[in-house]
Amino acid sequence: MASPDRRRNAVALTYAAEDGAPRVVAKGSGWVAEEIIRRAREAEVFVHESPELVALLMQVDLDDRIPPALYVAVAELLAWLYKLEQGQDAMAPGTPE
Repeated sequence: MASPDRRRNAVALTYAAEDGAPRVVAKGSGWVAEEIIRRAREAEVFVHESPELVALLMQVDLDDRIPPALYVAVAELLAWLYKLEQGQDAMAPGTPE
């Protein structure tokens, strides 16, 4: 039996201090996911591929803040990105030192 078509998913987050937590500003599967990724790369926004995290974030409604259960995972990713932007040596989130 052939496996079902696995469509690519994508979620875009934004963060502003007044929000209190990152918010989901775009999400989608298939063509929509490809467009989210294309636009992010075009705007030189970092694209992190984590199917597990994306699967969890796909459950969050648009314009909603991420749930507290995802704070640590997203905070680790944001801290890692901050280090990269500062030119510091940074290991990928969740990678043992």
